[in-house]
Amino acid sequence: MKKILTATVVSLLLIACNSGSESTSIETIIASKDIKAINAKKTELQTQLAQLDEAMKALKGVDAIEALVTVSTLKDTVFSHSLEIQGNVNTNQNVLVQPEMPGNLIALNVKAGQNVTKGQILGRTDDGGMSQQLASAENQYALAKTMYDRQKNLWNQKIGSEMQYLQAQTQMISAQKAVSQIKAQIGKTIIRAPFSGTIDEVFAEKGEVVAPSPTGLMRIVNLNNMYISTSVPETYIGKLKIGTEVEVYLSALGKSYKGKIRQIGNFINPNNRSFGIEVSVPNPEKLLRPNQVAQLKVVDYKKDKAIVVPSNIIQEDGQKNKYVFVVANAKGNTGTAKKVIVTLGQSSNNVTEIVAGLNANEIIVTEGMNAISEGMKLNF
Repeated sequence: MKKILTATVVSLLLIACNSGSESTSIETIIASKDIKAINAKKTELQTQLAQLDEAMKALKGVDAIEALVTVSTLKDTVFSHSLEIQGNVNTNQNVLVQPEMPGNLIALNVKAGQNVTKGQILGRTDDGGMSQQLASAENQYALAKTMYDRQKNLWNQKIGSEMQYLQAQTQMISAQKAVSQIKAQIGKTIIRAPFSGTIDEVFAEKGEVVAPSPTGLMRIVNLNNMYISTSVPETYIGKLKIGTEVEVYLSALGKSYKGKIRQIGNFINPNNRSFGIEVSVPNPEKLLRPNQVAQLKVVDYKKDKAIVVPSNIIQEDGQKNKYVFVVANAKGNTGTAKKVIVTLGQSSNNVTEIVAGLNANEIIVTEGMNAISEGMKLNF
């Protein structure tokens, strides 16, 4: 019996060698870059290897082959998968301050690097004679109010006509509105800080004639409310939620930050099939700056009790099944190789989750798996 099985293995090896010499060589097929031919050759070789494995199985009871391997015992572990993308640092409080009223910049109260508070006066432009107009309008209002008060007293005493009373009232209200309008216009000459922050740059000088422009008068930035904006493929819709933790790494700083998703876009960009997200990040040291580039790791899948194996130990047979070798009948440092078909989950950091086929406390082969086959005796 042993001789017959040995002859079978030898015959198969000779057939494989002869077929390899008669058919086109592997090097020639690879050089041809013909994918169909390469796949056909791969299938042929896998079939031959499967035949050799079957022949080796038949020999195990007669002349068992031993192999030295490295093994590991499976345990339930926490497994997570992360989406790694690139984003830009931004802040909503980064604006160019513009004058509301064009004119001569008669006052400039700040300089670059200065901290300011919301509403603080940063500068003032010339009112173009509106102060004189205001004085005249206030005099007219005072007169109109005096006339109205007198007419009102007369009307209360049933003296004079109602028309005179209403005209005096209308003139007073019109004069009052004129004063308010001129004051509002003069108020536009005052340049105030829209929010608390730091004056990053000043582009104008006192005495210049200024007006709204692309450069503005100065830039004010607040680094407290920072966030990362980026785009995510539409396949991740439903996997990301507001509040999901994100690891943010800035290579320019060599620092990592913990952030959270604060906004998820509701629109899919038809050009790249993605949607936008915003990740809020703390900035206690004031090192983050608008337009910095950040690397994001967003956890899109997590399982507290998962079976994971090194990705490099997973093999594929001729039927496209994924499998690993486990140790059966383990006694001390010996056992028997057993091929186990597995169903794969996601992969991350060189490990892959096994969703079916393996259980905790099973012993898997982690090194030497390429030199063993079903039923071989293992030493570890």
